[in-house]
Amino acid sequence: MLGLILTTLVIVWIIYMLAHKYKPQGVLFAAGIVLMLCTVGFGLGPILTAKQSTGFVFFDIFEAIKRLFSDRLAGLGLTIMSIGGYVRYMEHCGANQALVEVSTKPLKLLRSPLAVLMLAYLIGQILNIFVPSHAGLALLLMLTMYPILRQAGISKLTACAIIATAKFTDIGPVSSNAVLAAHSAGLDPTIYFIQYQFPVIWPAVLAVGVTHYFLQPWWDKREARAGIAGAAIQEATPENIPEGTVKEKAPMVYAILPTLPLILVVTFCPLFVTSIRVDVITAMLICTVVTMLFEFANYRKIRPVLENIMTYFEGMGKTFALVVSLVICAETFALGLMKIGTVDTLITLAQDAGLGLVPMVFVISAIMIVSAFLMGSGNAAFFAFASIAPKVSAHLKVEPVMILLPMELTSGMGRCMSPIAAAIVAIATIAGVSPFQVVKRCVIPVFVAIVVNMAATYIIFL
Repeated sequence: MLGLILTTLVIVWIIYMLAHKYKPQGVLFAAGIVLMLCTVGFGLGPILTAKQSTGFVFFDIFEAIKRLFSDRLAGLGLTIMSIGGYVRYMEHCGANQALVEVSTKPLKLLRSPLAVLMLAYLIGQILNIFVPSHAGLALLLMLTMYPILRQAGISKLTACAIIATAKFTDIGPVSSNAVLAAHSAGLDPTIYFIQYQFPVIWPAVLAVGVTHYFLQPWWDKREARAGIAGAAIQEATPENIPEGTVKEKAPMVYAILPTLPLILVVTFCPLFVTSIRVDVITAMLICTVVTMLFEFANYRKIRPVLENIMTYFEGMGKTFALVVSLVICAETFALGLMKIGTVDTLITLAQDAGLGLVPMVFVISAIMIVSAFLMGSGNAAFFAFASIAPKVSAHLKVEPVMILLPMELTSGMGRCMSPIAAAIVAIATIAGVSPFQVVKRCVIPVFVAIVVNMAATYIIFL
């Protein structure tokens, strides 16, 4: 019980620091070390086994962290960095923008505002699979889809809500959250996407779309009567779009490039072609070379092709700094939770309270939603707790994926309700509205998504 008390104090400190916008990597890393120091200082258990020990108990803390670094960088870290490098390459060469522009062209053919609204929502959900960054997808859609929505007579806040919920959860084998969930569950990311994510997320996608269809016009009428429907500060103009978002247009054929990794990993996964195996890292490398060939055909010169490939490696480095570092620091915190005995204590309390699989899933999902809301990041929330899922699942005698799946999906949903999430802030800034106004339009659809997703998870898997 002492471990649980100390953990509670550390978690309160974490919430305080994150609420004051301290970097989550440093906060979680420090919290993990503090928990392990408390473990050693209060004699609550060993950090390493006798065979693994350095011979000095305090050095064992850093030996454990070193082992964590080594394991994650060689496996999960390299996968996430390869995804990040390819995404950066797609942004730099204009392929992501080409994909979004090609996808949004059908919107211009529709005349009914509600038809435009629903098609825009569906396009956003499809693009969600290919563009793993919530903020990145939001910026692209604000650049391409937002003006079309406005020209169709759709209000600013309705357009913002549609774009903000285009990625109300992280799905697909190129999502860092999904990759971590699959890795923690011992599954191939493609299998995790097809067999576990897709069956429970499509009912939520439909439910959110229906909710938008009826809710957003109601909000427009309500706010029009209140005199705040046109309270936007600025229109969406090029001056409002963050520097680096607008690039020279790439050929429209580039639109195929962001979809190639998904096509490869799905085609050559064990569910379809069993004689050939292509994992995420291999797919990213193959597609990078294919992109270089596209670039050479476009420029007809070798110099810009070889210079542009550097963005792939820069993207890998940036992904390490922003994402993989967060994974490692969050797992250091999770390691501290396990070493101090917090996870074992919670499992014992849950067992004494008679909590089974379903109540435990609800509790963990609620924790993820609140954490993502407070942090403004689905990555930070999920990375912080993903490591404890296998232990919880072992206690409940179920596969780890049964715990990881609702954790991973609800973390993205909690992020969409946070006014400090990067994507929400970016959308609000470009549209010239308050992030709180955008979030207000998203809360009910996302809450519907949570309910439907949990119901689907229960019916299909639990």
